[in-house]
Formats: sequence, C-alpha cells, structure tokens
Amino acid sequence: MAKLFRAVILGPPGSGKGTISERIAQSFGLLHLSSGDFLRENIAANTEAGVLAKTYIDRGVLVPDHVMTRLLLPRLEQMTSHSWLLDGFPRTLAQAQALNSSCDVDVVISLNIPYETLKERLTHRWVHPASGRVYNMGFNPPRVQGRDDNTGEPLIQYDDDKADALVARLRYYKDVAKPVIDLYKAKGILHSVSGTETDRMWPYISSLLNTRIQPQNTIPVSVPAP
Repeated sequence: MAKLFRAVILGPPGSGKGTISERIAQSFGLLHLSSGDFLRENIAANTEAGVLAKTYIDRGVLVPDHVMTRLLLPRLEQMTSHSWLLDGFPRTLAQAQALNSSCDVDVVISLNIPYETLKERLTHRWVHPASGRVYNMGFNPPRVQGRDDNTGEPLIQYDDDKADALVARLRYYKDVAKPVIDLYKAKGILHSVSGTETDRMWPYISSLLNTRIQPQNTIPVSVPAP
C-alpha cells in the first residue's frame, strides 16, 4: 500500500491558494481540503462546531483556534486512506501545533506574492458567499456582471478586500503566518515559491511534488460529510 501524502499550502489573501490547490488535486490525485468549504458545510449542516463558528462569523470576527481545530482535526483523522492537501489551515501557530500533534505533514508550500499584485487581485475580487466561488473582474469575470455563473445569485465584495482595509489585513497575515512558516522551516518541509503569476509558479510546484508523489489520473474522491 502506497504511503499517504499530506501537504499544506500557505499564502496571504489573494495569493491564489485555491487555484493552485485545484491544480495539485487534479495533477496528483490529492483531496483538496479547504477550511472555508468545511466551515460552510458545517454551518449548513448545523453541526455543533458549525453553529459555534457561525456565532463568530456573524459578529465579523475570526473563528478562534480552538473552534477551527475542533472543526478540522476530527475530519482529517477520518481520512486514513486518502492523501490530501490542506488549504486555509493552519493559519496560526496554535493551529499548526495542533495539526502536528494529529498527523505528519510531508510538504508545506508557502506562496510569496508582491503586495501590489495582491492589491490588484483583491480589489477586483467578488465572491459568491454561499459557495465561496471567487471571480476577478480583471481576468476571471462572471458571465453576467454581478451574478454567480452557477446560481445567478448576487456576488459581493468583502469589506476586507477593499483598498483601505488591505494594508492592515496583509500585515496581520504576515505577523500571524511568520511563526507558522518558521515552524515548518525548522522541520525541513517548507518550500517557498515567489512570483506574480500562477502559470509561472506552477512548473516549480509541479516539479517539487513530482519528486515526492507520482501524478495520477484519478476520479476526485468525496470528502466525508460533517
């Protein structure tokens, strides 16, 4: 039986984690596990952790570490037969330490994107809140302006994505992410990738993973329900 492969992708808002994660999932047969998707699923299912998380989201504050770990770790521990890639977790040192106590991570990819590129992406970003689908008015606009392609429902722009909030948001990410990055660097599993375009960063990421796992033509596997 092949050894399970477990990876984490880190990066500031607007760095393209979701897009790169989907490419990795399709190319290497990993499950793409998004913390945002887990949150939405648990809130929709009214699980105990989902109800608790919603109380913080409704107040416009970050979901605390103990709630996120309660939400994510039991699901990860169920996945004893699937290799996976975590996107959006861990965000803090406490979350990273909890993940380390639960399972072994093989590779951590950290995306380094210049501030001006992040600003350009985020100020043009609109979101379908129910699904988390993201559009960019510059290079990935919806078919109908202001409407989600799948449902036709209105898109929104988060206040955090507006220009006047960006500096504080990105500074917060940098401060919180540094000890997480340092932790994985000390473990010898951190790989930093710098650039402004996903297509130019992808060959390095693909080459990195090719040395560790073999590409697969696999049918995506469903993530166990909350």
